[in-house]
Amino acid sequence: MSKRRPLIVVVGAGVSGLTSALCLAEAGWPVRVWTAAPPRQSTSAVAGAVWGPRPIEPVAQTLAWTAQSLLEFRRLAADPATGVRMAPGLSVGDLPAGDAMPPGVELIPDLRVAEAGEIPAGFRTGFHATMPLIDMPRYLDYLSGRLAAAGVGIEVHPITSLGEAAAAAPVVVNCTGLGARELADDDSVRPLFGQHVVLANPGLTQLFMQITEEDHWTCFFPHPQRVVCGGISIPDRWDTRPDPAVSERILADCRSVEPLLAEAAVLETITGLRPARPSVRVDGETVRGVRYIHNYGHGGDGVTLSWGCAREVARLVGEEG
Repeated sequence: MSKRRPLIVVVGAGVSGLTSALCLAEAGWPVRVWTAAPPRQSTSAVAGAVWGPRPIEPVAQTLAWTAQSLLEFRRLAADPATGVRMAPGLSVGDLPAGDAMPPGVELIPDLRVAEAGEIPAGFRTGFHATMPLIDMPRYLDYLSGRLAAAGVGIEVHPITSLGEAAAAAPVVVNCTGLGARELADDDSVRPLFGQHVVLANPGLTQLFMQITEEDHWTCFFPHPQRVVCGGISIPDRWDTRPDPAVSERILADCRSVEPLLAEAAVLETITGLRPARPSVRVDGETVRGVRYIHNYGHGGDGVTLSWGCAREVARLVGEEG
């Protein structure tokens, strides 16, 4: 007779929490999801969102997690109901000094140099690729439905300490994003304010991204009914109220790149606080007999890392299972 597996409480219902819960549930673990707010009210819901590799710490692990996520998103893109599609993309920006390309570039599907006539005015270099593009509200609904099919409910159950979850289960998975600053007593987690302007889609299918080290850039992500335009990242800003000046700059920049956006109706302005950390944290610890698995600190790369980190969470749980 096999040993009964212990209950797991996953705290957080953004993309990291839902994906972690799903990997665990589909591996046969009994799972509950506790969250301070429903998935569509999470930071994940206001993401662009496009998969793309970036060399963030710990680099070897994050690139492996990024590669795992690409495999999953390619599979999901075969089903339009997931909100995932493999989209043509144009990235612009200056090449790094020297001949070296950033780590992870080799993962990008269909990467090729853009011709001069394909690059918008004001940019010197560009690359075409085919990237997983994720319509986040639809995708979060898909993950929630897949969890329900696996017998997992999502409970609005705010907590003030991880110990509250530990009182209900011997294994706790901490996917609380910015909330980990308090819940995991981790002062290295800090907010990066982001803002997007959402327009009605006038017929665009190709995404656009400016690659830069600046705190603002031009990007737009076309989904079936809307185009999510950005972007900006302001460190240590907790105020989530939209900034009209930022919206004006985003609209002007995006419309200068894509004239079809000039007459597109503005649907809404959305903001969120990305959970930044010097390095992504995915690890486990046992405290007073409770197994805690931490999965947070993804910054703006939560979608890109989601499946790889979730598989690592399941592996860490299985080590003790």
